[in-house]
This record gives sequence, C-alpha cells and structure tokens, in this order.
Amino acid sequence: MRILVVEDDHALREVVVEGLADAGMAVDAAHDGLAAAEKLDLADYDVMVLDRDLPGLHGDVLCQMVTERDHRPMVLMLTAAGEPGDRVSGLTLGADDYLAKPFHFPELILRIRALARRKPAARPRTLRAAGIELDPLRRTARRDGRELGLTVKEFAVLEALLRASPGFLSSESLLDNVWDENADRFTNTVTVTVGRLRRKLGEPPVVTTTPGVGYRIG
Repeated sequence: MRILVVEDDHALREVVVEGLADAGMAVDAAHDGLAAAEKLDLADYDVMVLDRDLPGLHGDVLCQMVTERDHRPMVLMLTAAGEPGDRVSGLTLGADDYLAKPFHFPELILRIRALARRKPAARPRTLRAAGIELDPLRRTARRDGRELGLTVKEFAVLEALLRASPGFLSSESLLDNVWDENADRFTNTVTVTVGRLRRKLGEPPVVTTTPGVGYRIG
C-alpha cells in the first residue's frame, strides 16, 4: 500500500510518515500542494493524507484536482478545522474521509486501510494463493494454517506479490510498492527481504524468480 502524506508542519509530517512506515506502508511526503501535485504525476498512490491549509496550492484545490483524475488515490483530509461544517465542505470537495487534528494515531491507520479497501478495483480483503492466506487489515499471514511471523517489510512484500498473482513483480515494482521514493535503486534490499520471506514460507518453495522479469507466487 503506497501513501502520500501532504502536510506543511514538518514535525507532524515526520511523525505521520514514520508511524505509517512502521505500520508497513510505503510512504512519500510533500510539504506543500505544488510538491504533492508533482508526486501525483509520478506515482500511483492508494491513499493521500491531505492537510487542508497548504502553502503553494491550497488543499481544497489539490483535492478537486485529484477527484478529476481517472486513476486517483482515495483522499483523507487531516486538518485542524474539525467543526461539522468544515467536514461537510471537505467531503463536498471530493475527500473520501475527514479526520480532525489532534487525532488518535491507531484511528488514522484504520481509516487509511479502510479507504484503500474502498479504492476502485480493490481486491478482496483476504488474499489467497498456494496455501497462503493474508489479511491486510488484521495483519495476519498463514501458510497451510501456520502463522508465518513476518516482519513489516516481509509482510508488505508478500502482500504485494499476492495482489499481483499470478503475474510477476520486478524488483523495481517492489521498491515502489513496499519502500518509498528514497529507496536506493541499486540496493539488494529486495533480494534480501525476499530471501528471508522464502525461508519463513517454508517448503515446498512458493516464491519463484525469473531473471530479468521478477518474482511471483506460484
């Protein structure tokens, strides 16, 4: 799941980015509306966490721009303006959900995951293939009934592979989906993480690799 956090408060932006990354999401960040608009042209996000009062390009304008796209992220407005009238106007602009500051972080995570499930063409909540069952909401993963005990990144890689199944995902696609825009394209992080995931999945092997193509479940 890839998230764009648009927030001009540096301290709050860093807290949100770090917390969502710890929850297993690939998170990019923008400090104003113009920077966010540029990122939206470069990547496909599942959810945008959008501060309403932004410099450069106001959050209301950015929200309206996003809703006009054919393939758009779901929008969660995160703002200090929390009166009922503010929420109604934000939703009228095209936001899919609205959360006032200050907020309870676990609630933010649950709302983001709920929005991602509502995104058009979203897959069923429980992902299944080759004896594997993964529930992104409950953060559980099993193979043949056995709990896998995955790290955050291993879980995210397995989720991405299951969503793409039976197709392949390249290392570059996994970097985009599981890490973020700052990931080193020349790192062996993907190879190492997939290797650990293979060991935890056990026998018979279920993650296959085709050189020059990528990884897949099957």
